[in-house]
Amino acid sequence: MPSILVAGSIALDTIKTPKSSAAKLLGGSASYASLAASYLCDDVRLSGIIGRDFPPAHLEMLAKHGVRLDAVERSEGESFSWSGEYLANMNERVTHAVAVNVLETWQPKLPDGVRDASHIVLANMSPDNQLQVLDQCEAPSFVVADTMDLWISIARPRLLEVLRRIDLLVINESEAREFTGRDNLISAGAALLETGPAWVVIKLGEHGAFLFGRGEHDFFSCAAFPLTEVNDPTGAGDSFLGGLAGHLAGPAKGKTPDLETLKQAIVAGTIMASFTCEAFSTRRLEGLTDEVIQGRLDRFRSYTTF
Repeated sequence: MPSILVAGSIALDTIKTPKSSAAKLLGGSASYASLAASYLCDDVRLSGIIGRDFPPAHLEMLAKHGVRLDAVERSEGESFSWSGEYLANMNERVTHAVAVNVLETWQPKLPDGVRDASHIVLANMSPDNQLQVLDQCEAPSFVVADTMDLWISIARPRLLEVLRRIDLLVINESEAREFTGRDNLISAGAALLETGPAWVVIKLGEHGAFLFGRGEHDFFSCAAFPLTEVNDPTGAGDSFLGGLAGHLAGPAKGKTPDLETLKQAIVAGTIMASFTCEAFSTRRLEGLTDEVIQGRLDRFRSYTTF
């Protein structure tokens, strides 16, 4: 049966918005991605590292949703943490503090029973860590990776190694422009395909996402789900990543993705990302049902077909 290994950061977040604030929230790219994927795929495995200060309740919540924690490593150090504040329009944020802590020397170690996942999600972490995970995986059928501006600027050669070994790159619009040096996103998408992956998704935030493939007609533009209020956009991109991968390993039954399959996967990611924005941290994601997800998907379909 198709399965997903999600590797990346597991963090503690402190977040302030114009309306509220909260501390020691569950954060990290792999946390959001694995939780989002768990609604679509029955076998989701999480790889990351936590410190002695990590609240057990966060792990219990993930386990309750069926996320396997065999590859979550424990350390006597402090957990990776991030503190930030969102400005009035919720599109801009200010980072107040980042404590790398246990991530600084982490070298992922995948135990038996985890390495044979059919789908690999390399969530945001250093390219070195992404390559270490890939080197331990047995024979994945599809690999998707995310990245960020930090790795583009300080670890570009290693990032390029990652791109030559994956099937799909997910990247946001500012990072796509920085990586390629091109302001036009259509041109940037084409340039990113030349670095190795067969498919590229450029995230556009509140404006949706673009999908690029190598075929002449391999392009898709997906809107974002319209929300009347955004309470916390932290982790929305990671939830998008998890929802996308979850669809490929779940409803798509693990078949080799083509354009139509990836369209549906992007829509699934878009729906999961929209839920994340509705509450702090993973709080909204934690309480979803299949009926609620399907209802939003049906509404989205009615909004975007003509």
